[in-house]
Order: sequence, then structure tokens, then C-alpha cells
Amino acid sequence: MSAAATSTGLSDAQYDEAVRSMLAHLERTADTWLQDDIIDIDTARTGQMLTMTLPNRSQLIVNAQPPLHELWLAARQGGFHFRLTPEGHWVDTRSGEHFLAVLSRCATEQAGCPLSF
Repeated sequence: MSAAATSTGLSDAQYDEAVRSMLAHLERTADTWLQDDIIDIDTARTGQMLTMTLPNRSQLIVNAQPPLHELWLAARQGGFHFRLTPEGHWVDTRSGEHFLAVLSRCATEQAGCPLSF
């Protein structure tokens, strides 16, 4: 991968680190929920894709899109694309909402109980 910055202002290495950090945060949060008996959530990670399966078998899928320097979320509510701001926040390319807020809303809706990443 290139070390040069892209149109997002991030180098590929910076983008990869931001994705790794976010996916690790999501996995830690889901592990804590499981350990604290908040929800029986299953996580499976393959490279830069994380699949979270809820008790009703619905899924939330978070996937890196390296060529675009985006992070994508697939949920029952639809598909969302996020870009990293210079301040370090992943924001929806259409609505400007923060990734964790959108993910929490989708997870809460799909799980039927309040979940906050």
C-alpha cells in the first residue's frame, strides 16, 4: 500500500490503523456485553470485516473499504458509508452522523434492547 496521502488526507497506513482500532473497539464492546450477560452476541472477524450476530440471528456487518478509505455498515436499516474526519471521527457520507451513533441505533433496533457502542 502507498504511504502517500489520499483525497481523504490519510495515508493508507493511517487509514488501516484507524480501521483496526475501530474493529478492536467493537469486538471489546461485544465481548463485554457477552461477559456481563447483557446480550448473547457472536462476533466473527475476517481481515477487515466484522460480523456481529444477535440472538434473533440478525446481523450487523462492518467492513473496511480500503480503495475509498471508508468504513461500511450493513444493517436492517440499510447500508451506510463512513469517512474519517481530520478530528478522528467516522462520519456518514450522506447524513454526517457519527458511526458509533448509527451503529448503536441499528444494534438497539435489531436486538430489541438498548445497546451503545
